[in-house]
Formats: sequence, C-alpha cells, structure tokens
Amino acid sequence: MLKTVTQILQAKGSEVYKISPETSVLDALGLMADKGVGALVVVDDSGVVGIYTERDHVRKVDLEGLCSHRAAVRQVMSTQVCYIPPHTTVDEAMALMTDNRCRHLPVMDRGDLIGLVSIGDLVKASLDEKEFVIEQLKRYIKDGH
Repeated sequence: MLKTVTQILQAKGSEVYKISPETSVLDALGLMADKGVGALVVVDDSGVVGIYTERDHVRKVDLEGLCSHRAAVRQVMSTQVCYIPPHTTVDEAMALMTDNRCRHLPVMDRGDLIGLVSIGDLVKASLDEKEFVIEQLKRYIKDGH
C-alpha cells in the first residue's frame, strides 16, 4: 500500500508556521530557528502567496547583500509554489519536488492550507515503506513459502 501525504501529516502533525510578506527577514529567521523548521509559508488576506526557506535566505539575502534587519520576506520569498492535495502519494510528491527543484510542498485541501511536507518527511516515509516490505518478504521466506 502506498503511503499518502495524509498519513505523513497524521504522524508528524499538521502545524504550519506562517508569516506575512511584510515580516522582516530577521524575524522570519528567528521563527525558523525557534521552531526548528527550514521553511515558512507566506500568507496574506488572499491566502498563500509564497514560501520562505533557508535556501531563499542564502541565495537572495546573503548573496545579494541585503540586510536581514531591513529586508521584508516579500523581497526574497519564492512565489512559484507547488501545492499538493492530501491524497498525493509519497512517490508522486517526490517526483513533483524533483521536477520543480523544491524541498517543501504546502498541502492544500479545498483551498485551505492543511500542512507542509519537506523532502525529509518524504524520504523518511519512503524508507519506512521499503523497510516494511523487506520485513514482510523476510517473514514470507522464513515461513517457507
């Protein structure tokens, strides 16, 4: 049975850390450090407008010489965000990440943000799935079938 994003969210929780596009980069970094996450979903009154990641910081703040105290997240966030519905399989989500070179996918259900999965979440789920299959095969062989 293929694991879905719903199952990942049930196991890890569905809390999503969100910020406004006007949040300072420094405050965004502080929130990421405080919560131990590598990405924040950027929302305004219209909904999800972007995602801000550690990678965005390195590429758009550090390399361009912006000041973390003065720059707003809207200046450096990624606006091309890929979304997935909760019934997406782990393999489908990993393929989407690979094709779009992203490491985080907001999970949307009927227009509502219900979670966020990272490449790490998907790799862990994929490895767990493979480990389960291996154990089943070992048991099958051991039982003499």
